[in-house]
Amino acid sequence: MNIARFIALAPLLLSLLFGCIENMPIRHVLVNSPSTNIRVELFSNPEGNLIYKVFHNNQLLIDESQLGFEFTDMPDLRDEMIIVDTSYQNYDGVWELPWGEKKQVVDRYRQMNVWIKELKAPGRMMNIIFRVYDDGIGFRYSFPEQANMQTASISNEITQFKLTSDPTTWWIPGDWDSYEHLYNKTRLSEINAISKRNHGNLGQTYIPENAVNTPVTMRTDKGIHVAIHEANLTDYAGMTLKVDTVGLFFQSSLVGSDNAYKVVRDLPFETPWRTIQIAEQATGLLESDLILNLNEPNSLEDVSWIKPMKYLGIWWQMHIGIYSWHNKGSDHGATTDHTKKLIDFAADNGFGGVLAEGWNTGWGERVAYEDKEGVFDFVTPSFDFDLRQVAEYGKEKGVQLIMHHETNSAPRFYEQQLDTAFSLMQSLGLHTVKSGYVGKILPKGEHHHGQWMVNHYRKVVETAAKYQVAMNVHEPIKDTGIRRTYPNMLSREGLRGQEFNAWSVEGGNPPEHIPSVVFTRMLGGPIDYTPGIFNLTLKPHRSSNRVQTTLAHQLALYVVLYSPVQMAPDLINYYEGHPAFQFVRDVAVDWEETKVLNGEVGDYVTIARKERSSDRWFIGSVTDENARTLAIDLDFLNPEVQYKMTIYTDGEAADFDVNPTDYLIDSYIVNATSGLTLTLARGGGCAIHLEPATAEDMANLRRWL
Repeated sequence: MNIARFIALAPLLLSLLFGCIENMPIRHVLVNSPSTNIRVELFSNPEGNLIYKVFHNNQLLIDESQLGFEFTDMPDLRDEMIIVDTSYQNYDGVWELPWGEKKQVVDRYRQMNVWIKELKAPGRMMNIIFRVYDDGIGFRYSFPEQANMQTASISNEITQFKLTSDPTTWWIPGDWDSYEHLYNKTRLSEINAISKRNHGNLGQTYIPENAVNTPVTMRTDKGIHVAIHEANLTDYAGMTLKVDTVGLFFQSSLVGSDNAYKVVRDLPFETPWRTIQIAEQATGLLESDLILNLNEPNSLEDVSWIKPMKYLGIWWQMHIGIYSWHNKGSDHGATTDHTKKLIDFAADNGFGGVLAEGWNTGWGERVAYEDKEGVFDFVTPSFDFDLRQVAEYGKEKGVQLIMHHETNSAPRFYEQQLDTAFSLMQSLGLHTVKSGYVGKILPKGEHHHGQWMVNHYRKVVETAAKYQVAMNVHEPIKDTGIRRTYPNMLSREGLRGQEFNAWSVEGGNPPEHIPSVVFTRMLGGPIDYTPGIFNLTLKPHRSSNRVQTTLAHQLALYVVLYSPVQMAPDLINYYEGHPAFQFVRDVAVDWEETKVLNGEVGDYVTIARKERSSDRWFIGSVTDENARTLAIDLDFLNPEVQYKMTIYTDGEAADFDVNPTDYLIDSYIVNATSGLTLTLARGGGCAIHLEPATAEDMANLRRWL
């Protein structure tokens, strides 16, 4: 070809060349976090599998892990896929929590949107969205509207998390019905969740495979802490993680039902976010806002009626056998007179509410409707409980009656009564309800953590919001940060709570339970654990069980375990006249900021929180079965203020097993330059109240040395 001929054809040749390049599949894409400490890479391997990797400080943390789906009615979406396009965006913003562990939340990330196309028939399309923060990553699948796929009937999701080592792992089994298990500490390769069938909460445990529930927390041999969870669980099944103990990876295993599918959705739709929180220290996991940031903004226009508070309850009395829930005999707990007595005590001690479990009809009748509709009536009180009188009495005293809706896991029957029940609450000026789902879902076929129940829990929260009712849910779906979107979702159980100390066959929760829960379950969100038991031996009510902590540990839980609604559950005669009850009176429930001062998963933790709209701080520190001495600095205090510190500590002879109620109370003057040494007994703790010192305090109190 002569030069003239080549020059003449050059535009055509260049056009063909660049056209080919433009249509070539993209093999490899990546995105860094804002500070570049975390990097995510995505590529399509020779078989067309989508593979991602995660690096932390340029060290491989999550090795080659596959992404994709299995369907009931069409071929799997897992191979012969190519990346056809990408786009990127940066975001740096701040938003405000109406209540919470802090007031201001920083939302700063880099996002990569990846468009995927299937090469073989039927040529389906999918997007994967990665958001990379300095404290971890979130990614989700998005199915756009397309002609060759109108509905996704998902039998499982292929999302893998392959570790580069065999990390120490804190886990509970992938139970489809309950999160109420003790945490296990093993290597990933040693997980045997299928053997953990001894939960026995009315027989609702269902563990179909060797899988764990999320959040699951790990520590690598290099000391990096990793927690896997999910955010914004909406119209989808909850995700458990099936364990490959040989390949050292987790793979998503969605909670199912009697249906062939785990999830069915019409297109377009997006899945929940799959999350990986990463921290060099365990404390960094608690400081992460990743889960909240991956949820949608507040959808409620008016939230002024949502009030964080402390409350008393007719609850613990039933668990230790003094009263009963049903009104079949003289031991009924939720009577008009009993509730009014608690309202008086609440008013005298600055508490905002009183819970009355067993106030309504239907208790004790579950056996009559197995596999049928429920029997609970959420508007008709028991013959010995005058609902309107109690509500009005509480209003006069400035104490709100907290309603209780125990569904006994008959959610369809509950849904029939939602509007009626919440309308009644609204008419009485009541804004908070505790709901419960004890037992297997009726009628049979669904599980607590499957798609149908996820949608049920959401329907209840949304309906409650219409009537200005805030929720505290027991036997819930796990917390995935939806409280950002629906701030009336106050708190939830979702763990093995305080009641197990009253009647579990093991005798109670061991001391390491709380330091494990803090770095696992609490990464999801607020916990209604019900701290504050003062009669730790349970005598004379129980002989085989006890609370396996010291009294100072129980006080510290009001700070360590976050919830905007905190209960003082013990009998009021154990609180009356007790000097340590002053801390329960004083402690706040809504916070301006939170500082995690130290901690190791399953061992110990110390947390400081500042009350909103004041200069008061509270500190809680707890340990496991080992006594510890912990040093902390108070450099987070206002440097221009001198503080009165009231400190509640374990006594010299304190021990959770042999002397749990030995404690000391003392007061000192401290400031931002002070350093404290906390001495914690076995199963012990320390609770501290810091407030600006008065002139009288300065004159009469010793300075901490």
